[in-house]
Amino acid sequence: MNIIDKNFFSLVNEIKSLDEKELYYKIRSSFDSIPDETKTSCMNFFNQFGYWGVLDVNNNNYEQIRLKQETLTNHIDDFIWLYNHLCDYRSKKTLYSILNNWYRYDFLTTSQTREYLFDDYFDLDLVKCSSDEVIVDLGAYNGDTVLSYIKNYGVNCYKKIYCYEITPDIFSELKNNLKDLDNIEFRLKGISDEKGSMSLINNESPSANTLSSQGGNDVSVTTLDYDIKEPITLIKADIEGFEQKAILGAKNHILNDHPKLLISVYHNNEDLWKIPKMIYDIHDDYKFYLRYNSSPIYPTEITLIAI
Repeated sequence: MNIIDKNFFSLVNEIKSLDEKELYYKIRSSFDSIPDETKTSCMNFFNQFGYWGVLDVNNNNYEQIRLKQETLTNHIDDFIWLYNHLCDYRSKKTLYSILNNWYRYDFLTTSQTREYLFDDYFDLDLVKCSSDEVIVDLGAYNGDTVLSYIKNYGVNCYKKIYCYEITPDIFSELKNNLKDLDNIEFRLKGISDEKGSMSLINNESPSANTLSSQGGNDVSVTTLDYDIKEPITLIKADIEGFEQKAILGAKNHILNDHPKLLISVYHNNEDLWKIPKMIYDIHDDYKFYLRYNSSPIYPTEITLIAI
């Protein structure tokens, strides 16, 4: 057993040995031991985005820690499944570093596994592209991912790109930023597992705007299986917690076209293990890799690369 395997299974075995209360207080004591400035930074970050639960020590609200504890208690075997299905040790150490951060608030291993070499999504050792690519960018935002793709693969390395964005102001910026590129189709729509309409929920950070079934019906929502009829070769999804629904709504494309999948898996406490299992259940020939690019204090910008 190599050192990465040894560290991972030592960690999960320790977690499995603790009951819910013990695990909760183990995580909480780890949080209590970090510097006050770092505590404040974590609380501000968690509470701004709301993906992982509230953390407010001044009001004795440790929801974020409780939810992490529940995830580890209930799904540690799912994380073991994921570890065993990851196809390189860089990915395996990345998963270890994420869980070690959740459990121990350890920043060393997250510093070691943070992506420094490649742009988000486009690990050139894994993601091979050609001039025949039909690309779907879910959560296209201001065009940053498309421009990164062009930088990494070249202006002639695609056949067509579909850009989906839900925020009208950002949509205008997206179209302007990509106006000089050919064969880009812009769609002011959300992507989910069924057609309909939803309400736009604005965040302090516009890149984190999301959709809700509550409120108005100001955003058209569709599925990739319905909205795109031609074969797809690559799907990137960073849609603030709607990634699972997007996968369900693209089941036929995944089953029939086998597109490369570049999926954000950090917008809640379950995507990290659940999305790989969803993809595996649709088509079990996919190979899985993990990369992340964010602060080592709390790893986000985690991408599942499924090929």
